[in-house]
Amino acid sequence: MWTDRDIQTAIAAWDFGRASRLIRERAGLRQEDMASMAGLSQGFLSMLEAGSRRLTNLDKVARFLEGIGTPDALLAPPFREQETYGVSVPAQVGWAPVDVSPGVTEPTDLNQWAAQAAAQSLNFAGDITKSNVSEVELEGIEATLAGIAGDYVHAPLRRIFADLVSTRDHLFGLLNGRQPLGQTRKLLLLAGTSSLLLAHASQNLGDEDAAVAQLQTAWTLAEQSDHNDLRAWVKGTAALIAEWSSRRQTALDYTRQAALLSPGGETRIRIAAIEARAAARIGDRRTAMAAVEELKRARDRHGAPDALTRFGGLLTFPEAKQHYYIGGTFALLGEHRLAEQHAATAVELYEAGPPEQRSYGDEALARLDIATARITAGEIEGAGEHLQLVLDLPADRRIWQLGDAVRSVARLLEQPRFARSPVARELADAARGYQAIDTRTKVLAP
Repeated sequence: MWTDRDIQTAIAAWDFGRASRLIRERAGLRQEDMASMAGLSQGFLSMLEAGSRRLTNLDKVARFLEGIGTPDALLAPPFREQETYGVSVPAQVGWAPVDVSPGVTEPTDLNQWAAQAAAQSLNFAGDITKSNVSEVELEGIEATLAGIAGDYVHAPLRRIFADLVSTRDHLFGLLNGRQPLGQTRKLLLLAGTSSLLLAHASQNLGDEDAAVAQLQTAWTLAEQSDHNDLRAWVKGTAALIAEWSSRRQTALDYTRQAALLSPGGETRIRIAAIEARAAARIGDRRTAMAAVEELKRARDRHGAPDALTRFGGLLTFPEAKQHYYIGGTFALLGEHRLAEQHAATAVELYEAGPPEQRSYGDEALARLDIATARITAGEIEGAGEHLQLVLDLPADRRIWQLGDAVRSVARLLEQPRFARSPVARELADAARGYQAIDTRTKVLAP
């Protein structure tokens, strides 16, 4: 017949399944009664007693010991807190804490020492799994970022910027707290994505320095989380920013670095599209056409969404956007007939698609490529139809890139061959007065 010491030994060894069986047999309890006393489900207790599950969560251990402390089988309070190396650990029935500090004699009872070491290890494990963020909150932040990425292509920058800053600040605050490593990595990815989106927003406002600073932060977070998808997007966005600046060779360098990191799918399509346009800006037609072919191959491979493209919106590269970039590539190369074909396809796809996926910036720039092609061909009225739609855009949707593009169209309309055309003069006058988004407005205002 087993003794009280058998129960105490089982508890000291954290073999709660065996302890439960012994107590039930001695007290004549059913398993469902024992489960109720111990604060566990009957199914879990059944697995515990069968040895297929272990009880390691300290809160559950405490509830279990408090529950089974009610039978007369236990001779001492089954659970108490004691201080060990500055942290509280559960004190097991039948043993006292062992001082294993340097210079102190080791305990003679090795089982006793093992039990205390196990308690200390479990306490540490409990500490490092504590978190200041729940999985539900993480899912909520992901949904918020997905909403911002989706809204980005069709909503005014003022609201987008405010939402992004608020979300980023919340993520930074959580990262300054404590959470398990898996949650930390997820938070780093989300914070990096918010900084990436802020880089795009800063560029659309015409602030290249702010955009680069946001990208540096996003890259640091990508490195800290060791996330290649985020690295690829950061490098691709760096190429995009450089392409719109005077650092056009640097843009090509960035696209090649991004291609080495890209997993495929829409991210790879995006990188090829940026490379094509960057090469076209420096007159390298061979590289531009090779990039367009790579874009088509990547599109045919149908890669799965990566960690960023699953957010949707700005972080995707749909067919309409692909045609806009290909059209822009041909426009930069001076091949305006092909530029108009692809730009027109982009506009048609945007017009036919859902309103929430209609990128007003890309659509407007595609219309300017059509206008440029038609002015080059001498079709002023046909050009005016598309130019006027861009001129009529609300001020809060006039991204910085549109200012340069409209001024380029104005210069074409001022050519001597159109001097006698009242339509050309009227369009040129309207285009010269075009103002892009006013960066002096209070962007963060509600």
